[in-house]
Amino acid sequence: MLAESTAPIVEAHDLVMFDLDGVVYVGSEAIEGVAGRVERIRTSGRHVAFVTNNASRTPAQVAEKLVGVGVSATEADVVTSAQAAARLLAEAHGPDAKILLLGGEGLRVALLEAGLEPVTDPEGAVAVASGYGPDVRWRDIMRVSTLVRDGLPYVASNTDMTIPTPYGLAPGHGVLVQTISGFAGVTPTVAGKPEKPLMEETVLRVGGDRPIMVGDRLDTDIEGAHAIDVPSLLVLTGVTWLEDLVAATPELRPSYIHPTLEGLFEPHPIPHVTEQRVELGGWVATVEDGRLKVSGAGGDADWWRTVATACWLHLDESGSVADISDTVPPGPVRRLGAE
Repeated sequence: MLAESTAPIVEAHDLVMFDLDGVVYVGSEAIEGVAGRVERIRTSGRHVAFVTNNASRTPAQVAEKLVGVGVSATEADVVTSAQAAARLLAEAHGPDAKILLLGGEGLRVALLEAGLEPVTDPEGAVAVASGYGPDVRWRDIMRVSTLVRDGLPYVASNTDMTIPTPYGLAPGHGVLVQTISGFAGVTPTVAGKPEKPLMEETVLRVGGDRPIMVGDRLDTDIEGAHAIDVPSLLVLTGVTWLEDLVAATPELRPSYIHPTLEGLFEPHPIPHVTEQRVELGGWVATVEDGRLKVSGAGGDADWWRTVATACWLHLDESGSVADISDTVPPGPVRRLGAE
């Protein structure tokens, strides 16, 4: 269930790791209030990291986009799944190893910076690395699939099944990984969230002994925090909404919930549970005959905490997801973005 904090949760942490899409920006615009909140964390002396599964862009390109939407950032603040993949490959194969590249510029640069040699000719390659790249050709995918089937070690930057585009959600790198691994009958080593390498790479590069992960997606950001046993804050400015939250199994549940990043600067009370009745801040939630019922009035954040707790209790005890078909969350926040 949710964690309690009697003080603003940021005070307990010296590294705040932010997901990007749906947390810091949506498309080409920063989410309202983010720039000031990030700066507030910096001026308190805490480390700030921007963590992305997208391996197509270099850290410098990501930082440039952040600055372009008004969020203070440098290249050193950004950690990508490409960098995590490159470290895995460098540790496994040593300096100057030839790595067959199937991806974009972000992955190529990360391999070079790790002392590896990205190649497009498989002759002499000791492993293959793949990452999202809009210009990856089908013939190259076929060749890599065959090589992986025949035993070439395979490291994938991430397995995200979707990626945001100007025309909506589109197939992400995970679809490519699924194609290669399905054909080859091989499970790749995955560097990105929710696996450990990217989370560990972030702490290693940016510093901090008491990190917290801030994300909008349960199956990458929140599960990734669980993977390295650090707390997480779920914000509701991205892809996760009520139907996702109430169905979350323990490994997908955040430590804290808040509609926006302002949740970093507030205490987080936990609901009081009496049998199946859950209460907090004027809200009361129960699940009766499988249907969620909410009554009362209070703050939006407390509503989400109350509802999540009631639905998770029901899910754990019954094995079924509560019916929320007639439940309308309070406040203006709605599904805005995707990672």
